[in-house]
Amino acid sequence: MNAEIIAVGSELLLGQIVNSNAQFISKNLADIGINVFYHTVAGDNEKRLRSVIETAKSRSDLLIFTGGLGPTKDDLTKETIAKVFQKDLVHDEQSLTYIMEYFVQTNREMTPNNRKQALVIKGSEVFPNENGMAPGMAFTHEKSTCVLLPGPPSEMKPMFEKYVIPFLFAKTDVQTRLYSRVLKFFGIGESVLETKLQDLIDQQSNPTIAPLASDHEVTIRLTASHHDPNEAKSLLDQTESEIMKRTSSFFYGYDLDTLENQAMSLLLQNKATLAAAESLTGGLFSKVVTDMPGSSAIFKGGVVSYSNEIKQSILGVPPSLIKEYGAVSKECAQWMASHVRSISDSDYGISFTGVAGPERQENQPVGTVFIGIASANETHTFPLKLAGTRKSIREKAVKHGFYLLNQLVKERQ
Repeated sequence: MNAEIIAVGSELLLGQIVNSNAQFISKNLADIGINVFYHTVAGDNEKRLRSVIETAKSRSDLLIFTGGLGPTKDDLTKETIAKVFQKDLVHDEQSLTYIMEYFVQTNREMTPNNRKQALVIKGSEVFPNENGMAPGMAFTHEKSTCVLLPGPPSEMKPMFEKYVIPFLFAKTDVQTRLYSRVLKFFGIGESVLETKLQDLIDQQSNPTIAPLASDHEVTIRLTASHHDPNEAKSLLDQTESEIMKRTSSFFYGYDLDTLENQAMSLLLQNKATLAAAESLTGGLFSKVVTDMPGSSAIFKGGVVSYSNEIKQSILGVPPSLIKEYGAVSKECAQWMASHVRSISDSDYGISFTGVAGPERQENQPVGTVFIGIASANETHTFPLKLAGTRKSIREKAVKHGFYLLNQLVKERQ
């Protein structure tokens, strides 16, 4: 069965929202062995939507629609699909009762157009909306199977997982499934990583190997196809082993692992605390840390020492050091890391200083970065040469900070 995902909504075409639904559906279909060959977006226009549906049914077996099931006039997905497939629309009494009860419970007036949300295509299997009002549905007509889902991700995702996946399993009788594993790397570019693995990529069949650059990191997605999950795991293990022989020094985690989550886990395991002194990054490192639930257990606090005056008055950086070496220097990064650790009584202190741009500073080129990491016994400094926009240089510096911190904490375990 080959699938096409059709998102309906002019707001998607206008760029007002991101089509995260398509990514979610594609991943879940891949996991159960259903190929997705097309992603399509149509605005709230019946003529154009009809054209999209006609094209989709001519080239795909499974058509999955998201959006356009609401109460307003521009919500026209099911009405248009009903016309294309010459189906009637009828009220689903269970859904209508649910909608009416919702308005009673919330003490709101139910306007007549809300009854429209309970309309379903006659003969379809109805999927209750347990997180909203408009139900989903699915039907098969000749060679086409259509699935209609609400647009809000908070409604669509649980409906897809609870009702659509079992429906598709029953419909397709899928035997072979896809099993994926994501390997994560840092400190190596996508092109270099791909070059190291080129022969494996050229010979790939099962599992497949797909390198992807994202968020200043590189990931490799391995996908094995097999009816036996144990055999699929064995295939993934064998391929991962070959990859690791060449790239293990850059590998840091799997699937949902992140450098920042790994840092938090390592510090928690070691019952260690951390403080930050930031110049270049302007508090970005501290923000990433404190965005993580539970960070209060490991993070003592941070100092944004953007000016030399703050470096001197708060972090105690000697004026003579700045005069001799400059604020953008390994000596300054070393002092900042050591002193923020001391004044916060933390196990580790980390510092960032450098030039994010757009102009040179202290005769140092844009992208010059120094990171310091201090522990009770020693302080390490790491010079970096980063490229990109001001924003990306700061983001990359933070990523490097977490990566280097992880390496040092691991070494001390």
